Amino acid sequence: MPSFDIVSEVDKVELGNAVANAKRELENRFDFRGVESSIEQKDLVVTLKTESDFQVRQLEDLFRTQCAKRNVDAAAAEVDEKPIHVGKTFSLNMTFREGIDQLVAKKIVKLIKAEKLKVQAAIQGDKVRVTGKKRDDLQACMAVLRQSEEIDLPLQFNNFRD
Repeated sequence: MPSFDIVSEVDKVELGNAVANAKRELENRFDFRGVESSIEQKDLVVTLKTESDFQVRQLEDLFRTQCAKRNVDAAAAEVDEKPIHVGKTFSLNMTFREGIDQLVAKKIVKLIKAEKLKVQAAIQGDKVRVTGKKRDDLQACMAVLRQSEEIDLPLQFNNFRD
């Protein structure tokens, strides 16, 4: 019976590349000359530091642009509401989430059932497994999830098996 898994993952290598590209662009930006600023990554947390609140938001925009170029969905990041002011620097943490939590998984299953597709969805830890008799039904399910605006996580579809 054909099946696939719905997951939400961040490509750590591409995230690292986006950080490196953002650092490189930061060195060349005229508006950051003579300003103490940095972009650092530790696991799935990217920290943006600079001297003012406005510049932190500029760094965030610069980093999101680099993420888009490297196909890393910045919508998966939880960004602090306000930059943290310590000494003379402001810092902003962007934490990239992996996995689908229970509430979102239940919302996905409910959405699939509401479409009345001939598939079954089951929550398995931090992913959702969808099975059906026909490949076409599974592909229709993928299309529904891609077009859904209710789910605020970037979703990937893995382990498509016949």
